[in-house]
Amino acid sequence: MLRYSADTLLMKKLTLLGALALFATSIGAQSPVTDDQKMVEALLKEVQAQQLVIADNQAKIDAKLATVAEAIRVARIYGSRGGR
Repeated sequence: MLRYSADTLLMKKLTLLGALALFATSIGAQSPVTDDQKMVEALLKEVQAQQLVIADNQAKIDAKLATVAEAIRVARIYGSRGGR
């Protein structure tokens, strides 16, 4: 009984998903690209470019942080030896 119910639910979900996909493609085919959509696409591309720059900057920050951490580690080693 439980297996039958799960299969029925899966079929209903797939049917609904197919209907939504069909509906979305028919709406997309009917409406021309407006200036607002073009502006949104341009802004999306700009945000994606900014995210790439941010990721690159974060990688540089991580590298510099690792360098500073290593310098501090070496300084602590030399500092601990100086007191003997």
